[in-house]
Amino acid sequence: MLDTFGLKDIIDIFLVAFFMYQTYKLMRSSGNLAIFSGVVSVIVVWVLVSQVFEMKLIGAILDKFISVGFIVLVILFQDEIRRFLAAVGSSKGWRFMYRLFERRKVNKDGQKYITPLVMACINMSKTKTGALIVIQREINLAQYIQTGEQFRADINARLIENIFYKNSPLHDGALIIADEEIRAAECILPVAHDAIIPKEMGLRHRSGLGMSIETDAIVIIVSEQRGSITVAHNGELKIDVSAEDLQQILSI
Repeated sequence: MLDTFGLKDIIDIFLVAFFMYQTYKLMRSSGNLAIFSGVVSVIVVWVLVSQVFEMKLIGAILDKFISVGFIVLVILFQDEIRRFLAAVGSSKGWRFMYRLFERRKVNKDGQKYITPLVMACINMSKTKTGALIVIQREINLAQYIQTGEQFRADINARLIENIFYKNSPLHDGALIIADEEIRAAECILPVAHDAIIPKEMGLRHRSGLGMSIETDAIVIIVSEQRGSITVAHNGELKIDVSAEDLQQILSI
């Protein structure tokens, strides 16, 4: 076996390891790590029984189970598979060279909207005004924009604060920013039910976390109880974010 081991086998092992690692990250962020571990355990047992020890009876049973295992996995992980395919089919995956040039342009001009957005979050933090703000990145958020009140407006600190003012008709739900402008308010976001978050965090934080799991968007949550700022991205929460940290996160 070692005599025939070559570069193709190394690449094969590397690709499998990379795929398993990415799958592990996806399962961990979605709260399905225990199910994923169980699936991996069944596969390991099947390989040992069928290939290593060559136990025919139990091997035949496991072969039948594995043969329909793909359908079972699709049913169990349909949300994760959908997110994976959305990420693969995004412009980030297929138009990297084009987006590289475009991103440089956006980053250069995009600094104009970061400052008023940070100022609005800091002001709402001081007054303990609850807010939920989503910033679109590579994955299009049109399906979430359609759930709210759609309009187009330049990003302005005073406008954002007025939208989330308690007596404002648009203060419930999320504000979505896309292409450096406000696109909708009062939007409905997916809620992360299975994720474990601190008890003091409520529906806004679960919605922000759920959105960061479903998409690659950056979500800013301002707590109405504590006035703290939390950022959700890639299925993770960054708690008690300062103005400088928020500026840096949005500039990436």
